[in-house]
Amino acid sequence: MREVLGPLLGLLCFLLTGTTVKCQSKVKPVTTHLSAKWSHTPLLLETAEYMREESIATFWEFVEAVSQKDFTLFTKGSDKAVYNEILRTAGHFLSPSQVSILKLSLSMRVYSPKIEMFCQIALDRNLPTGEDCIAVFDVNGELACNIEAMKKLVEVGSGTKPVSYDVDHHYPGGENAKIGVTLYAELGTKEFRAHHLALKELAGLGKIDYVLRPYIKESTKKKVRLSGYGVELAIKSTEYKAQDDTKVQDDGGRQEEDDEQEVEIEGFLFSKLESLHPEKMNELEQLRNHLVDSRHEMAPMKVWQLQHLSMQAAQRIMTTPKEEQLSVFVHTAQNFPMLARSLVRTKVDDKMKREILKNQNQLSSQMDVNPSDAALFINGMYFDMDFTDIYTLLDHIRTEDRVMGGLYKLGVPGDSLSTLLNIDLSESKQDYGIDIRDTAIVWMNDIENDRAYSKWSSSVGELLRPTYPGMLRSIRKNFHNLVIVAEPEKATTADLIRLVEGFLTHNAPVRIGVVMSVNSDQTLRGYDDAGVAMLCAFNYVAQNLEGREDANYKALQFLVDVYSNVQGDITVDDVTSHFKSKYRSVDLEDVFGEDSDYDVGRMLAQEFVEKAGITSLPQALMNGVPLPEKHLNADEFEEVVLMDVMRTTQTLQRAVYKGQLEDKHDVVDWLMSLPNVMPRLNERILSTKNSKFIDLTGSSGETLSSVSVESFATQNAPEMTATLSNSCRYITTKNDQTLRPLTVWIVGDFDTYEGRAILLEGVKYLRESNSIRICAIHNTDLSSESPKLFSRAVEVAQTTLAPAVARQFLAKVLEKDNAKKIIAGTKKWKDFEIAGLDIEAFTSRMDSFKDAVFKAHSVFCKKVLALSPGQRTVVANGRHLGTFKTTEKFVMEDFGLLEKYVHSTFGEKLTEVLVGEDPPANGDISDLTMKVAGVLQTKPQSKGRTTVNLRSDQYSVVKIPARNPNMPVFDIVAICDPVSSAAQKIGPILMVLQEIVNAEIRVVLNAREKHSEMPLRRFYRYVLEPEPQFTEAGDMTAGPYARFTGLPESSILTLNYHAPENWLVEVVKSVYDLDNIKLDLVETGVHSEFELEHLLLEGHCFEQSSGNPPRGLQFTLGNRQQPVLVDTIVMANLGYFQLKANPGAWLLKLRQGRSADIYTIASHEGTDTPVGSDDVEIIISSFRSHVVKVRVGKQPGKQHLELLAEENEESGGLWNSITSTFSSSGGKEDETEKVNIFSVASGHLYERFLRIMMVSVRRHTKAPVKFWFLKNFLSPNFKDILPLLAKEYGFEYELVQYKWPRWLHQQTEKQRIIWGYKILFLDVLFPLDVKKIIFVDADQVVRADVKELNNEELDGAPYGFVPFCESRKEIEGFRFWKQGYWRNHLAGRKYHISALFVVDLKKFRRIAAGDRLRGQYQGLSQDPNSLSNLDQDLPNNMIHQVRIKSLPQDWLWCESWCDDDSKKSAKIIDLCNNPMTKEAKLVAAQRIIPEWIEYDNEIKAVLKGFKENKSIAEEQPSQSPHIEL
Repeated sequence: MREVLGPLLGLLCFLLTGTTVKCQSKVKPVTTHLSAKWSHTPLLLETAEYMREESIATFWEFVEAVSQKDFTLFTKGSDKAVYNEILRTAGHFLSPSQVSILKLSLSMRVYSPKIEMFCQIALDRNLPTGEDCIAVFDVNGELACNIEAMKKLVEVGSGTKPVSYDVDHHYPGGENAKIGVTLYAELGTKEFRAHHLALKELAGLGKIDYVLRPYIKESTKKKVRLSGYGVELAIKSTEYKAQDDTKVQDDGGRQEEDDEQEVEIEGFLFSKLESLHPEKMNELEQLRNHLVDSRHEMAPMKVWQLQHLSMQAAQRIMTTPKEEQLSVFVHTAQNFPMLARSLVRTKVDDKMKREILKNQNQLSSQMDVNPSDAALFINGMYFDMDFTDIYTLLDHIRTEDRVMGGLYKLGVPGDSLSTLLNIDLSESKQDYGIDIRDTAIVWMNDIENDRAYSKWSSSVGELLRPTYPGMLRSIRKNFHNLVIVAEPEKATTADLIRLVEGFLTHNAPVRIGVVMSVNSDQTLRGYDDAGVAMLCAFNYVAQNLEGREDANYKALQFLVDVYSNVQGDITVDDVTSHFKSKYRSVDLEDVFGEDSDYDVGRMLAQEFVEKAGITSLPQALMNGVPLPEKHLNADEFEEVVLMDVMRTTQTLQRAVYKGQLEDKHDVVDWLMSLPNVMPRLNERILSTKNSKFIDLTGSSGETLSSVSVESFATQNAPEMTATLSNSCRYITTKNDQTLRPLTVWIVGDFDTYEGRAILLEGVKYLRESNSIRICAIHNTDLSSESPKLFSRAVEVAQTTLAPAVARQFLAKVLEKDNAKKIIAGTKKWKDFEIAGLDIEAFTSRMDSFKDAVFKAHSVFCKKVLALSPGQRTVVANGRHLGTFKTTEKFVMEDFGLLEKYVHSTFGEKLTEVLVGEDPPANGDISDLTMKVAGVLQTKPQSKGRTTVNLRSDQYSVVKIPARNPNMPVFDIVAICDPVSSAAQKIGPILMVLQEIVNAEIRVVLNAREKHSEMPLRRFYRYVLEPEPQFTEAGDMTAGPYARFTGLPESSILTLNYHAPENWLVEVVKSVYDLDNIKLDLVETGVHSEFELEHLLLEGHCFEQSSGNPPRGLQFTLGNRQQPVLVDTIVMANLGYFQLKANPGAWLLKLRQGRSADIYTIASHEGTDTPVGSDDVEIIISSFRSHVVKVRVGKQPGKQHLELLAEENEESGGLWNSITSTFSSSGGKEDETEKVNIFSVASGHLYERFLRIMMVSVRRHTKAPVKFWFLKNFLSPNFKDILPLLAKEYGFEYELVQYKWPRWLHQQTEKQRIIWGYKILFLDVLFPLDVKKIIFVDADQVVRADVKELNNEELDGAPYGFVPFCESRKEIEGFRFWKQGYWRNHLAGRKYHISALFVVDLKKFRRIAAGDRLRGQYQGLSQDPNSLSNLDQDLPNNMIHQVRIKSLPQDWLWCESWCDDDSKKSAKIIDLCNNPMTKEAKLVAAQRIIPEWIEYDNEIKAVLKGFKENKSIAEEQPSQSPHIEL
């Protein structure tokens, strides 16, 4: 029988997981799904955002294509028809592989948060809502609903441009316009087209900056259904029974998950299979009977049966037909607990086992992948699947596909494609420096020659002498040269000058130089400008002491003296008055007047600033390398200089050790000869932050001469670029066809001086290098009536002359004076005739030249480069360096820097690969190099890739060949144990990747040789679909969901979500106890609905001066209408904080009160603050994690204040300055009178206990009580009844929520996660105005006034716990703390129970108790055998570091540990588990606590009365689920 069923079972497993056979419930399915909080967003808008990530040009081309179509295609058709139309339109701009990735993106709703973000921005803008306002214009802050009104506002031109963000869509060419018009409209609607055309026309004329923001006026009730997460059903231990006996009634409102009625047997739909395979009717009937007969519940397995389960699972997978192996792999992993027993009978092939063990040895030694470890490699890039979500994978796959597809389109063969893909662009990244051997620098000292350093050794060998860590070596060499470039009159300069003066005073081994950048206007004198005055005074002092080696140092001290007398920027009076006081006999006119001899060095300084590429001052250069601008402040400057000295010392030591640096060398000359030192620096070249990359992979057989301007304008961006590239005749220094790795397109209007200047510098540089070629692109202002004299000359020269002749000719005519004479008519073209130039033919061609080329170039500049007419830029191998400012220079040295940068980053590696290849069809290897470089530059910089080498892959590797080996092929390798949690997640992802990308997939079965326990105790589903799904009627289905069938009915299962780290997910609908699912107690199955409540904003905050986290600092997050929506507290651990957000534009602020009084935000990274804004703005527009870094500094005069000070330390105290923003009552009771109680519950039984605990608390106290509950685990039912109970029994409550930080070791079992929340986050869960909190376990009944407990003195300890009872003698053998580790560790102290404790939150935060507990937890929790009772063991383990006050024993009585006599005085009774009897909690409660039943019945009656009253009040019967409480 087994021989017959084996292959067929494999086939059925494949059909089960495919799309042909739909899965149905065996009888009782468990289904669940996750939705976003926001409404459905149209797929058309999401597709547009996908296009935006391809390029700006592609986005606007897609918008144009959609707007030109009949709008009814997107508004009237079925969902399926609209989807197909979207794909058809997108297919014009995307390759087939990109369309597949688009489908997955739409299925995952990747861009839905971005659409919602735009909608929230529109909501904050308070747009008009009338029926005539389907689309809205925002014209410099004024709103308009129709085109005529918009045009009138544009004509008026008042107001300021609306704020825009990097995520906004600017129409190309209008960014510099003074009038900004933001269009809020929905693409694909009737209104959009007219509005878009009107704005497009105005933007084309340069009148407006057109910004498009998607806007959905009419939102639907339908929510966005999400995917990309996992769901587990963990098998729960039944050692202690914790189930509620309350009956629940299903609401009957089943979702589409449960609509189909046919019953499955072990997951198979036999009626469907019989219709698909009628020829196998008899075999299917045999299989049906076999499965029905063999169906049973999960029985315990013996240890010998568990030992080889991994190997046996691998064997079953490998003996399945090859095309079904991946499906069986997924099925086995996801349903392992039910399949385990059947695996025991599988015989393991020795060949497979030997191969697995050999591969494990190799993987362990070469890649540090150990047996049972998991790893995923995509084209050699490693992904840790414990921390990598599908959104990260998709982003990487999309980038890889773009690069691979681009290289393929360029004709790069497969082997070379892999080699090029492996080029590491990150290795060559280095800090570039400027040559500091410049006369503009005034040196304050010279370590090699000044007498102050004469006693130091002058041997470079001293560098190798051992010294204490951090100690600066005193060697008489100019190893460390620090140059300060600053405006001397600015207050920001003062701190740096004071600090470097301190270096000089203390003889630090640093050579100090200063460049004073002052106003270069020669008409200004010392009396007119403070900077010039400071320069004149400095020069006077230095020249007055000429001949002394400290002359410049004395001049620097004069500046320091001026700074010491002034707060803020220096004025002329400040300088002259101090000068007069020092040099009374000197005539100020001689120093600061018009004929001053001391006004020197201004132009030299200006030239140096330009040459160094310095755009903001002050700046500091260490050995020519700019120091990070964010560290140039009084608090951090010394530290960053010291770190740089240490780093440079290591470089020098290596050089001395290798003999590269010797005593005979001039150290400064040696430093300046290093490869990272350039003659000029330019941030545009060295940083890709402002760069864009144009698509060079388009194909076009046309040139500009063979296509009309009109036809050219209709081409998409890649085609347009290809046509232009085909038309370029490059200017080079020689006429040969040698490989030139750098292709530069110089873009500008060459009839302007600025345009000619940049082209001239490029042409001049060609004399220096034969590795560069240049093409001039005309961005001419076509509206001008000028004769375009030079534009025509440049175009005729580069298209008709030999390259070398064109270079010589243009170098002459573009020279400034010559150009002026040509324009003035005093010189003719023939005056510049050179050898090889037929001047008559040249002038004839100029005379007959047509302007069509300029029109085509202008279209390209606008559409592809997004330039306005006349703007300049440089495009280097497809990298667009950004739009140049009007006064910005780009000179010969910049071209040299560009060449050196390209060569060092990838040029050399790229050339090595391409030179060995066959030349391209057109014979131009330089063209291929340019295009390949253009593609590779879009690849994010990354670490090296790994090649997975196995000893053998014949018996233990699942191999899935690529669908189309002739196309670019992804290499995907997954390494995992087939019965591991990693396999449960990786398997479904591989199934989807197999569908969407052309991939060769290998699954290396890294099976563990032996197990001593069950390897997997959970069922698992990963929710992911390759594309959106539609019904037969064409409607979009509700969305993806997780469905479990064939589950054991007698086992207790716990449902958990495994969502990306930054998702805060909570259950919003479920009548069943998801902690205790027992299918034999339900009739039709269990359904639940979850919601993505928040996307987490995470951050790290540090003090600017000390670098330490500001413990207790509070941040708030809100929008402009509501500045404070949520708040948080900064931890000491990594300065970590988290804030709950959702898609939109947010403002991050310090909380009003003590945080804002003492601190100010000094700098921030990872934010989206628009240029010129003082606010810290953050855009949440993605499902991906968003992490910000914030540095804060203390306010002036507040340096000695502390956030967490004692109340009486400072007036008013911390706690009086802050009020809670979270309250269910809005009451104003004195916080010192209120009792705050914290509790955690999960599951219906513990929520029932919790209700009773709350009521028992209220019965025994008159003090106001506020309950704090952890929201993460509460059921929808409990959250619904909380307001009722609060009203009935007179208490306040608040739900707090905190996401377990990703950097803190994660727990996997739900009970241990709850234990962790009890103790690990006490310092950040509650607002700072909560002084004291009492934790009370849910399963307790209170018999005393908790006010007494609240008032218990803790004697300086941060918290107090009740010790474990020791009076019940029969339980003595279970008192583990009296023996072994605990006996030694406690050293006579008591072991305390965590069921009840009081926390002094002020003391707790002040001594950083929370941070200490988390630190100790991080260390101990790595050992799975440690912290078996996490919430209890951790504080007891830390008793020596974080003191515990022992509370009186009568505060907590527990029958398991306390004798019966002590019960009479018990103030609180706890239902702790009894290790001897294992009695169920519910039974124990009713037996031990007589009043428990009374409380329970009373609460049920209250809730029943509420339901009855609610039913009477409603006109129709409620459709909500009925729950008996």
